[in-house]
Amino acid sequence: MIKILKYGEVANADIFARAVPTVNVEATVSEIIARVRAEGDSALLDYTKRFDGAELDALAVTRAEIDEAMSLVDGRFIDILRRAAANIRKFHEKQVRNSFIINDENGIVIGQKVIPVDRAGLYVPGGTAAYPSTVLMDAIPAKIAGCREMVMVTPPGKNGKVNPVILAAAEIAGIDRIFKVGGAQAIAALAYGTESVPKVDKIVGPGNAFVAEAKKQVFGAVSIDMIAGPSEILIVADGKSNPRHVAADLLSQAEHDRMASAVLVTDSAALAEAVAAELENQIPQLSRAEIARESIDRNGKIIVADSLSAVIEIANEIAPEHLELCVDNPFDYLDSIRHAGSIFMGRSCPEALGDYFAGPNHTLPTSGTAKFSSPLSVDDFVKKTQYTYYTKDALARVAGDVAFFAEQEGLTAHAKSAVIRLEE
Repeated sequence: MIKILKYGEVANADIFARAVPTVNVEATVSEIIARVRAEGDSALLDYTKRFDGAELDALAVTRAEIDEAMSLVDGRFIDILRRAAANIRKFHEKQVRNSFIINDENGIVIGQKVIPVDRAGLYVPGGTAAYPSTVLMDAIPAKIAGCREMVMVTPPGKNGKVNPVILAAAEIAGIDRIFKVGGAQAIAALAYGTESVPKVDKIVGPGNAFVAEAKKQVFGAVSIDMIAGPSEILIVADGKSNPRHVAADLLSQAEHDRMASAVLVTDSAALAEAVAAELENQIPQLSRAEIARESIDRNGKIIVADSLSAVIEIANEIAPEHLELCVDNPFDYLDSIRHAGSIFMGRSCPEALGDYFAGPNHTLPTSGTAKFSSPLSVDDFVKKTQYTYYTKDALARVAGDVAFFAEQEGLTAHAKSAVIRLEE
């Protein structure tokens, strides 16, 4: 059963404690990466047989497989995927940054170019659940940014095929190439390239502990989006909130995995008790009841504070991945929320809207990193290059100052380079 904690009466260490994965996969992942770098496709095929139970002749997904998947997926779901994709595009198109140029001084031009990365790699998990939403959320911003190529990797089933809904989402999102490989070995392939899988410039997408560790180890050879921890939801709710709705929203994250964190922070002791009871009613009804049960018992908590202002400060300190603001007039409180990956406003806005359909990205900072990082966006798929132009006369006006500055740092070659042109 979920824990109920009274803020101020229990240690802050209990209030703000987070689930910490105990498995250490560093050595295993390091070995996998080294083998993929040395053996290429043969290592990927061997790992796919060993870990996924699929014996493949080739890693690439064919056009025929994509067409077959489109024919197999329910037509209504194809329509929903298309509408979700349109919402995601509409939101992310507003994030596009423009290059700029400044030439308001005689003989001086400075500026900045915004340039997309050439090739982005997207990891899409397999295993206990398929996430076509991840395909849309991670690929569409890359396409809007202008990436020349988007490469997707995802583990196949034992039949050697990729889940049709994943391929359908990839088709709608405009993925260019797809490969049947998962786990740390897929991250290694994207980072360093193999005979089949091209090397990318940036890797995005969620995964298990092996995938997260692999992303950490290849960072530097390639850029990554973030090291994602377990899924999190924090609900700020007052006494007017419906306990059935709050419980359902907590479980929407608890069913992700056993390490997921579902937290309610409220100023109502009565709501806390009602939500705890409602969780017990709803958990047995879930298709993933065993996972949700362990998540709630191990990592779930309800924190009761004396006032809504204290509730919001607790939420800011936790800095959750998803934050629901279940109060009247939620926009009155929006400016008070300083740290959260994505905020869901009011009593009719379940977090699931953001997972699938609304448009804002669902790839979000976890484990408190919302204090200093942001959701996945178009910005993740561009880089910036700056440039400077001075005429000879413009250089002459400042060369002495540049040289003097350089000399204060003891860098006489820098100083010389600024004035040597004037000596000529």
